[in-house]
Amino acid sequence: MDLELKGKTAIVTGGSKGIGKAVARELANEGVDVAIVARSREALEETAAELAKETGRRIVPIVADTRDDESVRAMVVQTMKALGRVDILVNSAAKPAGQGPVPKLGEITNELFWEDMNTKVMGYIRCARETVPIMKKNGWGRIINISGLGARYSGSTIGSMRNIAVSAMTKNLADELGPHGINVTVVHPGMTYTERIPGLVAERAEAQNVSEEEIERQLREANSVKKLIDAREVAHVVAFLASPKSISINGDAVVCGGGVGNAIYY
Repeated sequence: MDLELKGKTAIVTGGSKGIGKAVARELANEGVDVAIVARSREALEETAAELAKETGRRIVPIVADTRDDESVRAMVVQTMKALGRVDILVNSAAKPAGQGPVPKLGEITNELFWEDMNTKVMGYIRCARETVPIMKKNGWGRIINISGLGARYSGSTIGSMRNIAVSAMTKNLADELGPHGINVTVVHPGMTYTERIPGLVAERAEAQNVSEEEIERQLREANSVKKLIDAREVAHVVAFLASPKSISINGDAVVCGGGVGNAIYY
């Protein structure tokens, strides 16, 4: 299927690694020039060089902090100077889930709460706020917000709240921007194989006093396809949502967890 993406441009935040990097690669493979955004210059430049060599597209590394208004504005200005337009925004810059013990109620501080909300929720809004005027002028655009299945399951108070907030933001922006040719969707990955998974597997194996193979088996058993979904498989879905072919999907959530849980959503 031709996704009709050749010649378009994209900003992918959190683009130096993980799902963001996989999305940038997939978009570039479809003919998109991509500005990848993160806070670490070294990782960005390494990823940009790798993806440019692999795909033959322009991959522009931009250091920015989505927690800061001015940094986001400067990032969009840099993107426009380098690429001339912005057609697609993929919001993927967020504090990774599962990086430590989940805080209980008495352990939730103002700092923990606002750091998560400022990074993921307000950070996504900042990026949309700065890119939407460009998309409106062009009469077309796609915004894809990477959230997570914490929006549907308990277990992390802050994690669920931030992901639900991203879902609510998505539907509101979709209703506002749809008449301008801009579709907004949210993607909920489940446990996804990225660079951090080998370390996570080793930690769990040590904590449970079992083999790493056993932990990997447990991860595969957590969904209905019995496979740990990897970042590129999430990126395939994002690339479709970023394309003109996705016109019928707006304001909705797409789950990329391989069939996690047995609840029925309709």
